[in-house]
Amino acid sequence: MVRAAGAPVFYRHAYVSAYEQLPLTRVDAFAYFVVRHEGQSLAVMPAYLQTAANPLRRLHEVYPEAVGQPALLSHTWHCYDAHVPAVAEVLPRLLEAVVRTASMFGARWFGFMNVQRGNALSHALRAAGLPARHLTDRWTGGLTTYEHYLAGLGLRARANLRRNERRSGEAGVTVEVLPVDHASLDEITLLCVKTASRFENNGYHPGTTFARFVTALGDLAQVIEVRQHGRLVAAGVCLTDATRFHTWTCGVDYAVDGNYSPYGVLFAESVRLAIRLGKSTLEGGRDNAAFKRRHGLSPRHLDAVLHRV
Repeated sequence: MVRAAGAPVFYRHAYVSAYEQLPLTRVDAFAYFVVRHEGQSLAVMPAYLQTAANPLRRLHEVYPEAVGQPALLSHTWHCYDAHVPAVAEVLPRLLEAVVRTASMFGARWFGFMNVQRGNALSHALRAAGLPARHLTDRWTGGLTTYEHYLAGLGLRARANLRRNERRSGEAGVTVEVLPVDHASLDEITLLCVKTASRFENNGYHPGTTFARFVTALGDLAQVIEVRQHGRLVAAGVCLTDATRFHTWTCGVDYAVDGNYSPYGVLFAESVRLAIRLGKSTLEGGRDNAAFKRRHGLSPRHLDAVLHRV
């Protein structure tokens, strides 16, 4: 059903199951809503009772009145694309069930995070009288061939990617794509934690839980390791669904020998891998807007819709 509804990877059974067994942020309670009609499932939505501010800091920046109060939220910060299938038909019943469940849990708030502005869910929530506040942006781009991708970039960005590839090769850099059970996940976790701390996103990759969570994703995830003389200098955990390749999270060590960017190497290989896998859309995640805009990605405005119970 998830595939047929065009839902992103964050709603696949393996992802939702992994998050229940190995939550990457504090979750006080789990809820799963299923909307049925005449025995047929029309929509499925996970929801999570959450109180902790991190890594949900941005939600509390736009809803400061909700700080420290439990909220029943549609998915978690690790999902940047809220989705409800058949939304116009099911949303009224779904909202009734969410409100009842939030009250049962003692939540002060309920709502949806990372709703793409202007999509069907966004319009349905607004029609239901639930106003939205801008949360952040995610970055996406279309893909066909790598040559076509490069041709669509500005002259400077195209030259930088090619120069970075040449310099990284001269510096002894190697790139390898691995299934999760062959990747150095403990080493990658440390690098991701170090990188996240630079942007004050502490707690986004919680210790050994993160490595175990990625392992539990199985075939949904692939790992890109960038090494210089055997030392890990960049790594990305990438997720795939029917048409999209998600550069979900990464870690980068810029203290390298040679005049090249490890992140540039990782990004270029992500684009190549997405194309090799036949994906037509690159999901570049959030943040690092200047780099992503320069390298052909466009913003999708994400809103939060939070309402008192």
